[in-house]
Amino acid sequence: MTPYPSDVEAAKAFVIKYQDLRKEIAKVIVGQDDVIHNALIAIFSKGHVLLVGVPGLAKTLLVNTIGKVLDLSYNRIQFTPDLMPSDIIGTEILDESRKFKFIRGPVFANIILADEINRTPPKTQAALLEAMQEKNITVAGQTHRLQEPFFVLATQNPIEQEGTYPLPEAQLDRFMFNLWLDYPTFEQEINVVKNTTANLDVQPSVIMQADEILFFQQLVRRVPIADNVLEYAVNLVSKTRPQTSRSHEWTNKYISWGAGPRASQYLIIGAKCNALLHGKFSPDIEDVKAVALPILRHRIVRNYTAEAEGIAMEQIIGKLL
Repeated sequence: MTPYPSDVEAAKAFVIKYQDLRKEIAKVIVGQDDVIHNALIAIFSKGHVLLVGVPGLAKTLLVNTIGKVLDLSYNRIQFTPDLMPSDIIGTEILDESRKFKFIRGPVFANIILADEINRTPPKTQAALLEAMQEKNITVAGQTHRLQEPFFVLATQNPIEQEGTYPLPEAQLDRFMFNLWLDYPTFEQEINVVKNTTANLDVQPSVIMQADEILFFQQLVRRVPIADNVLEYAVNLVSKTRPQTSRSHEWTNKYISWGAGPRASQYLIIGAKCNALLHGKFSPDIEDVKAVALPILRHRIVRNYTAEAEGIAMEQIIGKLL
């Protein structure tokens, strides 16, 4: 049952809801506008986000705040070298009547913050990544469905690489966006320090609930798209694959491995959501370009030549665009 008379009315309501969400999040989070915008795109596109940034840039606070304004359940999992898959998905125990009973792990929530995901061994990373992909988990032959909406925001520290287990490319591909958090500007940092060292307790209001989020996720998928925009997105991804008929000269020179079909899918769904949030009823090529960098950044592998010449991933993607 749709709460709006038509998809056009729903699209207009979506823009207003999005602006309200931004206002409430801004009460707690200073700056980081692009990161918040892309995190919300990921939620409404049924995607997951990998956040890369040095400690202290409010990654945890951001996820917590999004959970509050969307009225969703939220769990934080601190990834450590001794974390086991059962610590994430749950385990079976014998109860008083000597029957096996499943105790749910922290993955049974709407929003999961996987803190420092690269600090845990691949076996435990894989347990979370299976849940992300399948939206269910299997324990002792029993399948348990995760509650929707389900959104994973994993964080990674880019500077301290001792004792870490880097995510393999196949697992990185499960994330819709790879977002880089930057330091705040001087003025923003003054505001952060002023607000956090005073006796202020700001509580954001609830703007949206789970059933509305599920409705808008379906609305995003119903957005029509022109063939030329679809072809542009697929062609862009094809250009990242070296030694193929559509590869770019920079691709053959600087890339050892290109993006797979999931990149094309995310470019289209991300462009649809970006268009809706900007009050458009159909995405154009500019919407594809707007989401291209965080979608392609972690799906392309630079070769030795690129590293030796100091060619950054952003330069390569900029050239392809």
